Amino acid sequence: MTTLYLLRHGETEENVKHILQGCMPGMLTEVGREQAREAARELCAVDFDAVLSSDLKRATDTADIILEAMKERGKSLSVLQTKLLRERDWGSATGMVVDGVHKIVIPPDAESVKTMKHRSRIFLDFVRKTYHNKTVLAVSHGLMCRCIQAVHRGVEIQNVEKMVNAETRILQLD
Repeated sequence: MTTLYLLRHGETEENVKHILQGCMPGMLTEVGREQAREAARELCAVDFDAVLSSDLKRATDTADIILEAMKERGKSLSVLQTKLLRERDWGSATGMVVDGVHKIVIPPDAESVKTMKHRSRIFLDFVRKTYHNKTVLAVSHGLMCRCIQAVHRGVEIQNVEKMVNAETRILQLD
């Protein structure tokens, strides 16, 4: 059985401003860096075989903080960056404020939920095949983490509870 730890990146400047980041790089705040350090303290107890990350800066910065903590404890791993773990591409809505007051209409150039689910299936199949019976950490984004969980559980995304920054969820892949 493969164990997959899904970790949402730490808080970003854009999260604080309620900006729809999508495929923007994102900059961790000091709070976000501390969240990643706290996650690292908890995750260092796990003997990971691999660390995967979205290739977007906010996720890779979070993964780097985790890897540095692991290295300090004698476990040296490198991160495999993959676009499969990227956040939803919001198209022309990228950069818009979504604070519950300012509502947006999802534009036609945004990535579809169907495409996100397809990426999630590809990612889960990749992890199952490449890391069979291993323990893997994947650093990604809020909506993408929820989508991966939804595909794994066979439910809709809205049926998966939102993840806070630097929250971890564990999936058992058979």
